Amino acid sequence: MVLEETSNLIYNLYWITLLAVITSSASGVLKAGVKQFDLFGVIIIAIATGLGGGSLRDMLLDQPVFWIQDQIFFIASMVSALVIFFAARLLKISSKYFLIADAAGLATFGIAGTLVSLAAGAPVLIASFMGVMTGTMGGIFRDVLCNEQPVVFSSFLYATVSWAGSLMFIGLLYLHVDITLSAIVAGLSIFVSRLLAIYYNISLPKFRFKL
Repeated sequence: MVLEETSNLIYNLYWITLLAVITSSASGVLKAGVKQFDLFGVIIIAIATGLGGGSLRDMLLDQPVFWIQDQIFFIASMVSALVIFFAARLLKISSKYFLIADAAGLATFGIAGTLVSLAAGAPVLIASFMGVMTGTMGGIFRDVLCNEQPVVFSSFLYATVSWAGSLMFIGLLYLHVDITLSAIVAGLSIFVSRLLAIYYNISLPKFRFKL
């Protein structure tokens, strides 16, 4: 399945990616805030979170790295970091909002990554996994830099809901559902499923040796 680079596709991809960068960068700031990093540290964490997954995706697909090709994404990541950093000094922002921003970043980057991969001609299964990688790698970079175990490896349903949402997105496109509607439905499904998994403590079985 190869998507033609129509103006509608480019428009949707641009805004989905921009939203993904902003929300993911915000989750990085909130995590760095818990660690009480200084302003420079917060910006670095935000950039790694907001741009890391998409960068790895583009390199694997042999595509121009999206934020180097268009610096608005780099600027959006920095602005998101600065806004949250200074807002936290003026308003009471709970660190629990990190989970909401992280879920939003997972959803939007999952859809954006799938869309980019399909447009690049990747096979369906690979494109769906690229969506998962785009949605999760930024969070892995963030957690490693914050010296914590990555959320994706031990948290409630995370990459699982991302992959399911990516496959749903592709399925809707196969059914010729409008690309904007497909992105909204699949993205919201990832976002809501992730929050429900957290609320109801739903997770995959963990590895353990038989005693």
